[in-house]
Amino acid sequence: MTISATSPIAFLKGHGTQNYFVIIPDPDNTIELPASVVATLCDRRAGVGGDGLLHVVRSAAHPEARSRAGEAEWFMDYRNADGSIAEMCGNGVRVFAHYLQRAGLVDTGDVAVATRGGVKRVHIDKEGDITVAMGRAVLPEDGVTVTVGGRSWPARNVNMGNPHAVAFVEDLDHAGDLLSVPPYSPSSVYPDGVNVEFVVDRGPRHVAMRVHERGSGETRSCGTGACAVAVAAARRDGADPTVTGAPVTYTVDLPGGRLVITEHPDGEIEMTGPAVIVAEGHLDPALLATVPS
Repeated sequence: MTISATSPIAFLKGHGTQNYFVIIPDPDNTIELPASVVATLCDRRAGVGGDGLLHVVRSAAHPEARSRAGEAEWFMDYRNADGSIAEMCGNGVRVFAHYLQRAGLVDTGDVAVATRGGVKRVHIDKEGDITVAMGRAVLPEDGVTVTVGGRSWPARNVNMGNPHAVAFVEDLDHAGDLLSVPPYSPSSVYPDGVNVEFVVDRGPRHVAMRVHERGSGETRSCGTGACAVAVAAARRDGADPTVTGAPVTYTVDLPGGRLVITEHPDGEIEMTGPAVIVAEGHLDPALLATVPS
């Protein structure tokens, strides 16, 4: 069915280091979510409010995930706040897994989650933190130059299943307001847009960042962005676990909290952090009465 003015829909709201999501449970994939509806739900003034939407679907019920149903029962059909479809969201995976556990759909321990960026292995700790195996970073050689307020920086190209441009700066305020996409060139490097991270050092293997997320603007946290930042910082610092055989761990501070990122010798990157559900209820059908299809 189409989410509409006559169809009350259950929802939850949760966050991972203050990266907020609207959660729509829909195991059988019966709810259509056009971009206009997603954008309305994520609107902080007119809707529920969120940096994105987590559509919870069984892999076997979704055409994009059906082939992965043998590996992962659940598919995270992730949408950006503007309604566009995204490959992956690191904080979103933690919140998604926390929802599954809270709803009794999975137990604490290990669980697999299908995403457009591949199947992610998740560990739900009994103490509350959630660790996600985020896959391996791809480091294309072509980077960009990011410019804000007359300042320019080279930005490292890191792909975590979605694209990132990581710029090391002297002060996080140099990133500006991040309401719009920070200008970068050449634009051809990221034909589908990019998440842009601005990073400062806080200490040995400890950095802080701000991020403009593609399709969402500045967010309080970005899990794939934190992974991209940790990898870019490690390479800048001369550390490559695939060469040395020793894992490298970076602490990444974001406006919404702290994530711990470890890159292992096999290239696998793990992200550890919290996930919280703050509310649940039903959408008022009147909310969507005037949403264009």
